[in-house]
Formats: sequence, C-alpha cells, structure tokens
Amino acid sequence: MLALSLTLFDIVRLRKGPDAIPYSWIVCLLVLTIWLLASYAISLSTETMDDEDFLNSTFTGVVGLACYAAIVVSSGRTPRLLQTVTAILGCGALISILYLVETFAFGALLGEPLTALIGMLIVLWSVPVEGHIIARAIDRNWYIGIVVAMAVFILQWFLYAYLTTDTAA
Repeated sequence: MLALSLTLFDIVRLRKGPDAIPYSWIVCLLVLTIWLLASYAISLSTETMDDEDFLNSTFTGVVGLACYAAIVVSSGRTPRLLQTVTAILGCGALISILYLVETFAFGALLGEPLTALIGMLIVLWSVPVEGHIIARAIDRNWYIGIVVAMAVFILQWFLYAYLTTDTAA
C-alpha cells in the first residue's frame, strides 16, 4: 500500500506515468474505493454540499473516466486502459485528500478566502496531472494531454453545473 501511495504521489508530481501502476483489477478496485471515500469525505466536510452533490460529482467523475477510456481505446492503447484508469482515480483520490488536509490545516489559520483559493489551486492541479497521465498512456506530447484534460475538465464542470441547477421555481 505504501509503494502504491508513493507511486501515485510521483504521478501527481508528474515524475512517473500510469505504466508505473501495477496492472491489477484488485488495485483498481482499491483505488476506486479510496477515490469514493475521499469524495464523500469532501461532501461531508463541506457545509454547502450534501449527498446529491456527492452523487453528481461521482457521476461527472465517471463521465470524465469514460472520456479518457474512449481516448485510450481509440488510440489503440487498450492494454494500458486499466493502469490509466487506476492512475486517474488514484491521483484524484490523492488530490482530494490533499484538499481535505489543506482545508482543515489552513482554514482557521489563513481565513476563508485564502483557504478557498489554495483549495481551488489544488483541485485545478488535477488538470495537468490527468493531462500527463493521458499523454503517457497514448504516447503523445504532454501538450496534447493537457488539451484533452482541459476539455474533459470543462465538460465535467458544465455537466456538474447542469446537474446542480435548480430548475424548480
């Protein structure tokens, strides 16, 4: 478990790619569980979020994974799909945990606006991380991965906004 955590930390720091993750369904299910728990912990610790927000963010996360999976498969790199999905989920979980730690560690110390800004920067770091992962998975330039990750992030953002918009008047 420690080796997997260190590998994910290296991927978040853009030092390794998804090929460093073991090809294992068990590892993928473990990382998926951690990803879900981290996301639920964020929902519980954020006053403005509830169970519906957790479900919406999980759904948009799955849509993002589906987009990345389609890109990996369409580029002819299907054997790398499990490691890529595991890396994206694992790094997402690690970034979520860093967000939680930052929120609790700096919340009272720095105040709400600065803590929120740092939290947003931590969340936005997922874009270059996912871009790095997808670029390595499909053997393309890092810039291609960043463009793909930005497109997926924007899609997820609009989808989440659509799902959380209150249309009842």
